[in-house]
Amino acid sequence: MGNKRFWVYILLCADGRYYVGMTSNIERRMEQHRQKRFPRAYTAARLPVTLVFSQEFTEARHARSYERKLKGWSHRKKEALIGNDLLRLHLLAGCRNETHFRNKPTVRQEE
Repeated sequence: MGNKRFWVYILLCADGRYYVGMTSNIERRMEQHRQKRFPRAYTAARLPVTLVFSQEFTEARHARSYERKLKGWSHRKKEALIGNDLLRLHLLAGCRNETHFRNKPTVRQEE
């Protein structure tokens, strides 16, 4: 397959929201976003957009998997990734489900 490369990227849109995408040519894809190449696309109504994060991959399947993962993340978690704030990212990744073992109240046994 040669030296094919893929990128997962995050754009900051004019309305403050993030857009997550994947491409095999990041320069061309950025131009497509900026030129409204796809007028019905999410970013077309939210211009201008700014590239705030990109991660390179050598395999499309890994890039697709990462893109899907990032699309499920909260705005705050994406901000932590963009800012390379690994501690905050780790804290935001913690399970908040009340049934998670870390969130259950501890029961103290009487001595």
